[in-house]
Amino acid sequence: MEIELKLLVEPRHLPALRRLPLLQQYACAPPRTLHMRDIYFDTPDLAIRNNNAGLRVRQVEGAWIQTLKGGGSVASGLHSRHEWESRVAGPHPDLAALAMIVDRQCTWSRLLRQPDLAARLEAAFTTDIRRTLWELRLAQGDMVEFVLDEGSIECRGDKTAVCEIEIELKSGAPEHLFDFALLLLEAIPLRLSNSSKAARGYGLYRPQAPAIVRAAPLRLARELTVEEGFRVIVGNCLAQIQGNEAAVVDGSAAEGIHQMRVGLRRLRSALKLFRKHAPCPPQLLAELAWLGDALGQARDWEVLLDATLPRLAPLLPQSAALALLQQAIETIVADHHQEAASAVASERFARLALNLGAWLVGARWRGPVAGRRQRKLDAPLVKFARKALAGNQAALLRKGKRLPHAGPAERHRVRIAAKKARYATEFFQSLQAPRRVRPYIAALAALQETLGWLNDAAVAQSLLASLQQAGTATAELAGAAGMVRGYLSAAPALTQAELLELWKKFARTRPPCRS
Repeated sequence: MEIELKLLVEPRHLPALRRLPLLQQYACAPPRTLHMRDIYFDTPDLAIRNNNAGLRVRQVEGAWIQTLKGGGSVASGLHSRHEWESRVAGPHPDLAALAMIVDRQCTWSRLLRQPDLAARLEAAFTTDIRRTLWELRLAQGDMVEFVLDEGSIECRGDKTAVCEIEIELKSGAPEHLFDFALLLLEAIPLRLSNSSKAARGYGLYRPQAPAIVRAAPLRLARELTVEEGFRVIVGNCLAQIQGNEAAVVDGSAAEGIHQMRVGLRRLRSALKLFRKHAPCPPQLLAELAWLGDALGQARDWEVLLDATLPRLAPLLPQSAALALLQQAIETIVADHHQEAASAVASERFARLALNLGAWLVGARWRGPVAGRRQRKLDAPLVKFARKALAGNQAALLRKGKRLPHAGPAERHRVRIAAKKARYATEFFQSLQAPRRVRPYIAALAALQETLGWLNDAAVAQSLLASLQQAGTATAELAGAAGMVRGYLSAAPALTQAELLELWKKFARTRPPCRS
């Protein structure tokens, strides 16, 4: 199993990178340079890719080496994959030779033994890479292979440039890879990469928009400790955040910003839920708040454009002024999308991701003294979950009693409590009986949807007011914004009966567990 960090670096920074005192300080020997040509293979129906694998033949230093990579994951920025390789006579894979070294019980062994696989393989794309390699011994004694790759990926005449760093752990502690990357970031602008060369090659071979990553279902074993469960939950949230990085930076899909923001909210909710057991450093919490603000502006205007205005459309008199308002909001949305993309592509985001990775992988909430906190961390997760869910339920019921006479601020507090309860319930869903947890989540989701609409209406009124007050707003545009605000102001009264009915239904729903 290889464990490595991938970092993107701009070509203009390479001279400074090569001269870094840091590399000279930790280098065990002078760097080596290799010229590598890789051919990646797959079938027309992507049999290799669809089995979460990659198959390549590499020409390096006069030899041909075939490699099969399978499974693995990207967790907190760390890439981990199974890898098998053997020499071959030429530029074509020898599946029989690979089948002999791959565990017969695994998925990829069965794939390699398919009788017609070899005949269906074709060259999908190629890479041409100049690799500079340093063997490093870090300050803590970890052995690391530091690789700088420059070159290109090519498929049917299309090319994409490669300029990236791989820091592979040979021996030692994985969290020290993050520490070393943070030292590099002090000297040279870098970005954390969640995409392999193979993934980028497939992007040329079978072009598609960047993936939108939703929260993956959590599968928590009942025997987990609080600390083990915390690490799984936070890792799951980080995977959603980092999985949408490409979509946010690309800017072509608004859903990417939404899903990254959902992942961020889930993460902040998890950190708050476990704060007495695994306290997050204040500086990390502050940076997460910065990211939330960077994504929030884009998402708020986007909701106004794509959800709030369409919901009001049947009620609003159509006019040229309304069309003008929509165009103005479209421009604002595009501007905020660009700002969100710039934030996620920034050095600040990279530093946040690396610091989070070091904190999570290194379990740095433990601190120098174990004692009582460690006993809490070693306690059964099931018991912690039961207490947390009961506490969230009680808090929500307490706040919800005021809904019949609640103003915007009180409704907002109920919405936050409902969201907190839902996130926690979804975190611990696999520890509860499905027949009890599903109706509870359904009732909670219905309540959240209506509370969410009322919040969207309140946010929209604020955004439209800012548009009215902008110095560039024409009288026609300001008038259209004022008209929409008037309709939105009626939302609480029009929705009150529905909201109270949903609240009664939720209050009658049996929670998944009781204290």
